[in-house]
Amino acid sequence: MVTQDQRRRQLAREKFLRQQQRRTEARNKARVRNSVIASVLGVVLVGSLALYTTGVLKDDDTKTNAAAEVTPSAAPTSKAPDPCAKPAEGKVKSQSWKKEPATTIDTSAAYTMKLATTCGDIGIAMKTSAAPHTVNSFDFLAGKGYFDHTHCHRLTTNGIYVLQCGDPEGSGSGGPGYTIPDENLKDKSLKDNTYPAGTVAMANTGQPHTGGSQFFLVYEDSPLPPSYTPFGTVDAAGMKVLKKIAAAGENTGQGDGAPNATVVIDKATVTKS
Repeated sequence: MVTQDQRRRQLAREKFLRQQQRRTEARNKARVRNSVIASVLGVVLVGSLALYTTGVLKDDDTKTNAAAEVTPSAAPTSKAPDPCAKPAEGKVKSQSWKKEPATTIDTSAAYTMKLATTCGDIGIAMKTSAAPHTVNSFDFLAGKGYFDHTHCHRLTTNGIYVLQCGDPEGSGSGGPGYTIPDENLKDKSLKDNTYPAGTVAMANTGQPHTGGSQFFLVYEDSPLPPSYTPFGTVDAAGMKVLKKIAAAGENTGQGDGAPNATVVIDKATVTKS
């Protein structure tokens, strides 16, 4: 029979064994934990050493250099030089008319238009008999100084290849206040829905008979429907000017934007040959 005293000693021994077990487990956990911490510290130290040797961790006096080594600055980009000269002094005139001007040209005569631009002179032989309304309008507007000091606001280098001019606002929405009818849409030069290089044609809103003062000059064959009055042809010297403007590109990088070249019509004149 177990006495009360023996029972107390047995309980005390079991308690001691439990305590010893807990302490052993605690020591084992501590060793594992310390081992992990040591491993982590080792990684941190190695990493820190590597960062230091590559120049990332430097003292305050070299922070600028350290930053430069971590994130090198992008190579500087330079824009191609503007191939065109400084525009002539003067301002665009604000002019508007309520109706198309009366015909004053000799529709049986030959007329030429000269665009004296900052990039060079562009000569245009006009198709008077085939597009009398258009030629008469240009003769009228040029005589009023309407095109002088205006920017050619659009260059297209993808899909179609044109330089667009004739907007005194430079936004693509300006005009003289009147419209002129479409003409010469069956011109023999327009084959296979293509406007050949050298063509000068009227811009419009996409609707019939909505031409105003804006026009475009084609520097490479361009696929377009015959919806834009072809009224002139650029001379050889003018084509060189257009190629120079086109080579400078446009400002969006998407193939349709303002020309990088500063294309300003200093003076536009129409003369009878």
